[in-house]
Amino acid sequence: MVDKETIELLVDGGKASPGPTTAPKLSAYKLNVGDVFKQINEKTSSYAGIKVPIKIIIDKETKAVEIKVGVPPVSSLIKKELGIEKAKVIKVEATPTTATATETAAPATEEVKEEKKSKEEDEGKTTGDLTMEQCVKIAKMKQEDLLAKDLRASVKQVVGTCVSMMGITIESKSPKEILKEIEEGKWDNKIK
Repeated sequence: MVDKETIELLVDGGKASPGPTTAPKLSAYKLNVGDVFKQINEKTSSYAGIKVPIKIIIDKETKAVEIKVGVPPVSSLIKKELGIEKAKVIKVEATPTTATATETAAPATEEVKEEKKSKEEDEGKTTGDLTMEQCVKIAKMKQEDLLAKDLRASVKQVVGTCVSMMGITIESKSPKEILKEIEEGKWDNKIK
C-alpha cells in the first residue's frame, strides 16, 4: 500500500504562491516548494483570473508529486464568461425587529429603508448578460461536479447560481424567468 498525503487548495489560476500552511507541509517532505508551485501555475494558467481548486498529492515514500486541477466554482466560470471580475452576491440579512432600552426603533427603520433602497437600485443594474450557449458551456464543464441527473438539470443549476449573482441576466431576462422557461421546455433546442 502506497502512503500518500493530499493537500487541497483554492488558488488563483496561473498565479498561485505558497502560503503559510502549504510551504511548511511541502518542505517537511523535502520538496522544492518553488517547483511545486511552478507546476501548479502551468496547469492552472488557462484559468487566469479565477480561483481554481487543486489537489497536491504527495507519495510519502518516493516524494513524487501529482497535481490535480479541479474545475472552478460556477460563479467564477460565469464571471469569466462575462469578462467581469466581481458580481454582487445577494446576502439575506435579518432586519432588526425590536429596540433595546437605549435604542429607538426609528433609526433602525431608517437604516432598513436605506438598505432596501440601495438593494433596489443595485437590482436595476445589469452587470452582465449570458447567452444560453454560455450557460450550457458552463454546465458541461461542471456537470461531473454537479449533483444533476442530466445536462438540463446542470443548466438549471448554473442559471440558479445567476439568481444569487445580482445584476446577471440571461438572454436579457432575469434568471428566474429563464428557469421557468427551461421548465416549460422553451430552451430544449439549445440544451444539447
